[in-house]
Amino acid sequence: MKHHEDEFEFDYWASLANGDPEAFEQARREVLASLIESAPDTSRRRLTGLQWQVDRVREQADTPLGACLRISGMMWDKVLGEDGLVERMEELTGERPPRERPLRSAEVLPLRGPERRG
Repeated sequence: MKHHEDEFEFDYWASLANGDPEAFEQARREVLASLIESAPDTSRRRLTGLQWQVDRVREQADTPLGACLRISGMMWDKVLGEDGLVERMEELTGERPPRERPLRSAEVLPLRGPERRG
């Protein structure tokens, strides 16, 4: 397989998926890991978490189409949903006033170890 960053070779991947699903999954995981690793340090943790979410959706779906629909819904939520891309772009262009976002806080609870008997 030729490996160009800007080229997706559908026939290769389709043939691999049909002929050897285990090899397809291994190659898929390797390509994704490589892409995440090549991302800037500031994005890697977020991309790793997103890939983890996608993998869980794929595992839980009854069919590949079901997984595709759920993953597509996740994407659209990030584009059109609350605090999504469209909302943020409208704030930047002045089409929408910036939304007040409350500061988040939490109480940190101390963890106690097991009582020692002695």
